[in-house]
Amino acid sequence: MSAVDEITLTGLTVFGYHGVFDFERRQGQEFTIDLALQLSLSAAAASDDVVDTVHYGELADRVAGIVSGEPVNLIETLAQRIADAALEDARVQNVTVTVHKPHAPIEQTFADVSVTIRRGHA
Repeated sequence: MSAVDEITLTGLTVFGYHGVFDFERRQGQEFTIDLALQLSLSAAAASDDVVDTVHYGELADRVAGIVSGEPVNLIETLAQRIADAALEDARVQNVTVTVHKPHAPIEQTFADVSVTIRRGHA
């Protein structure tokens, strides 16, 4: 049985143009992304070589490209796109993605609104 370890990337903040309102797509806003990848890190620990793990710098760049890229209406859709990208690496067994929208157009005072999804290989 292989080990299930975790790589976590927390607080990746990227400017994007997502939302259901026209002004959100025009003006844009910051989104913050948290990722947790479940995979075995045994090979990387043994080899001490970045090629044997998910390169979190490259993953951060890829996620930033998704968030700053094509607008979507819902942060649920954005979270799914990020999860799909993370799962393209066959070593990733499961991923948890949280998309925070701290400047959502809500009239009441709030600290954050977020969506969290968990996806894995079937």
